Amino acid sequence: MSAKNDLFAGNAAVSASIPETAPAPKPQRTPTPAPETNEYSAADIEVLEGLEPVRRRPGMYIGGTDEKALHHLFAEVIDNSMDEAVAGHATWIDVTLGADGYLTIVDNGRGIPVDPHPKFKDKSALEVIMTTLHAGGKFDSKVYETSGGLHGVGVSVVNALSEELVVEVARARKLYRQTFRRGQPQGGLENVGDTQNRRGTSVRFKPDQEIFGKGAKFQPARLLKMARSKAYLFGGVEIRWHCAQELLSEKDETPADAVFHFPGGLKDFLGEKLAKERRVVEDVFAGRTDKTGKHGSVEWAVSWFAGDGFVNSYCNTVPTPEGGTHEAGFRYALLRGLKAYGELTSNKKAALITGDDVMTSAGGMLSVFIREPEFVGQTKDKLATNEATRITENAVRDAFDHWLTASPNQANKLLEWVIDRAEERLRRRQEKDVARKTAVRKLRLPGKLADCSANQADNTELFIVEGDSAGGSAKQARNRSNQAVLPLRGKILNVANAGRDKLASNQQLADLIQALGCGTRSSYRDEDLRYDRVIIMTDADVDGAHIASLLITFFYREMPEMIRQGHLYLAVPPLYRLSQGGKTVYARDDAHKDELLGTVFKGKSKVEIGRFKGLGEMLPAQLKETTMDPAKRSLLQVSVEEDAIAETNDSVEQLMGNKPEARFRFIQENAEFAEDLDI
Repeated sequence: MSAKNDLFAGNAAVSASIPETAPAPKPQRTPTPAPETNEYSAADIEVLEGLEPVRRRPGMYIGGTDEKALHHLFAEVIDNSMDEAVAGHATWIDVTLGADGYLTIVDNGRGIPVDPHPKFKDKSALEVIMTTLHAGGKFDSKVYETSGGLHGVGVSVVNALSEELVVEVARARKLYRQTFRRGQPQGGLENVGDTQNRRGTSVRFKPDQEIFGKGAKFQPARLLKMARSKAYLFGGVEIRWHCAQELLSEKDETPADAVFHFPGGLKDFLGEKLAKERRVVEDVFAGRTDKTGKHGSVEWAVSWFAGDGFVNSYCNTVPTPEGGTHEAGFRYALLRGLKAYGELTSNKKAALITGDDVMTSAGGMLSVFIREPEFVGQTKDKLATNEATRITENAVRDAFDHWLTASPNQANKLLEWVIDRAEERLRRRQEKDVARKTAVRKLRLPGKLADCSANQADNTELFIVEGDSAGGSAKQARNRSNQAVLPLRGKILNVANAGRDKLASNQQLADLIQALGCGTRSSYRDEDLRYDRVIIMTDADVDGAHIASLLITFFYREMPEMIRQGHLYLAVPPLYRLSQGGKTVYARDDAHKDELLGTVFKGKSKVEIGRFKGLGEMLPAQLKETTMDPAKRSLLQVSVEEDAIAETNDSVEQLMGNKPEARFRFIQENAEFAEDLDI
């Protein structure tokens, strides 16, 4: 911390009286019906068959035709391969983006059935799946215990919206192929020949620019991220990535080839995301339940860090960016677990915390595998299965309780962190309540504040002084048009070693915050600050310096942006008054006094030296002349260099924090630089 010198008609209702005997009305001629111009008959009823509805209204199936929808095609195809892997039939998935714009997804699963379908004997099961909505093997859990595609429209939608799509299936040592264009088969299923060492399904397709627009193409970086996340979600699968070099620019960090296999699952995923973040506790709370009754498994990983929280959730490897019932269960488990731990350790403040307090700085990963999940919409952005809440909460809660009690140090640190978030939330709500009241009432200001008459903040000043005596002198010495005075009673609370509850209940600080009107911490708004300059004016002695330090610490912790915007200053009142004959000057300290004695005063006449015990002893005229008049005073501007923030934080914590041993160590290390003071 450093200092710099200053100096918004309704229709009228109309009525008319009616005579007692009204004349006979004139006969009215029946109007001739107008000829029918818009006939509506059975011939106007369209019946869309096959994949026509998809091409006519793609937004109903993939959410639109933008870049997100385009990449959703990839998600639909790779989800089928992932279902094979999760079911234990595939161990690898190969994703290739070619220079021709074709995307190919290959797996070594069982392969799509190619035998004739019982209901459509002239078509293979593969053709039925690719050209018929709501056709698939996932409606009955006999084939897949858990799966991401349950509507039977995924791969058929991809087929409908592709310029060309080629499917190859290797089953029973035979290779089969069928080609489609915009959802229409270009011939029947073809037996290509024998294959000895291959099995599984290959889907190669190119999005239709008639649907997605000219120039629409896959983004390698986005595909890579989606593929990698799938590998994190199921540690038993290896995903191989290949991309044509022509599609990668020199600045693109996307590799042309990569292999993803993460046995650590979500814990590895979260570790990568939080690699550069400062964590509250180093350990990641992670775990997995292989079976939850008749349902599948639950896997999770969560850590708390100094940033905005997030939860990335999945159901049967399908991303659920809008959350849903599984996220609700996850949230309940963490909240109830922390509250229970607070009760166990007799921490009464734990009762304050809510789910928002727990999750606001939590980085979480959650993956559930359940039978027949219900999603909101075909794009599956939100899980709606009610049972998922209970399943997830039960799975996570017990493990969380054990994790907390196993390491009390990290548990206590986490609990205190969450309680701080709760206290900050309550403080913001209190500030909003005050702001809401001031919108309908006259602005309520602290009783001891002598406000200035200016309505705008430009060129206005607030002097914060210690004590009523100094406040009285300052009020008489001020320029009422632009200078305000707020007296404080003695030393204020040291916010560096006080809890949020003490800060919220401190009347002096509440008065100061109210007078400034700009809020604190994340609620601070510089445009709402009522004064252009906030000037700390304390006695020129050790006690005054201590009070100034407490005030600067308050502003640095609660309103750092005010300092960054250059609004905070220190007044420099004099310590001595030197007089000789008709000449009077003021000295700010001993060194300045000695300097003035040698340069200003000459002759043998005695120089009268008077020492001010405090601002309250100064006459208003003296205080104005030396400290408050912009034309004559000196001000120190409080600032923090951007490259010294970390060092400043350490200094504030060391000198003003709640560890006296740190201050004692500082005194020992710097005692040799101290000077004897005659006070």
